[in-house]
Amino acid sequence: MNVPHPQPTERDDARRDASGAEFGNTSAAATVVPVQPKAAAALVAAFTLVAMILLAVAWEWWLAPLRPGGSLLVLKALPLISALPGVWRRRLYTMQWASMLILLYFAEGIVRGWSDHGLGARLGWLQAALAMIFFVCALAYVGPFKRAAKRAAKQAAKQAAKQTPSEPTPPA
Repeated sequence: MNVPHPQPTERDDARRDASGAEFGNTSAAATVVPVQPKAAAALVAAFTLVAMILLAVAWEWWLAPLRPGGSLLVLKALPLISALPGVWRRRLYTMQWASMLILLYFAEGIVRGWSDHGLGARLGWLQAALAMIFFVCALAYVGPFKRAAKRAAKQAAKQAAKQTPSEPTPPA
């Protein structure tokens, strides 16, 4: 028995519009423009996330830990690791929440870039730069899907307005 995969792939996403309708099932009333995913943005976001994970581990264990011998701040890599599978598979939902999560790392990079000295400050600025690159790339990837969803919602609202019969006026 041929059972479909429970989670859509990028190819499935490309065949669907943002509202979830298959492009092969378009009605005559509404034509759906396919979303062109920005694969380069997703790829850069995934590699930037891997770089941030490696930076977090190396920073807090070897390069410039808060305490000699490493610190428990190495655990800050765990949320990034949990986002990695979804970002690698280009899942929209994961890209969205990871783009919000990454702002915490951006803020930490700015704070440590200003407050630390020497290597710790340079690593803080590097983390802030990587976080900004990830954020921009994630938004570049998610943006076309969000715009397509808005267009689909507007089209659906127009269709519903056209199909709703006007109410007759009551006799006076």
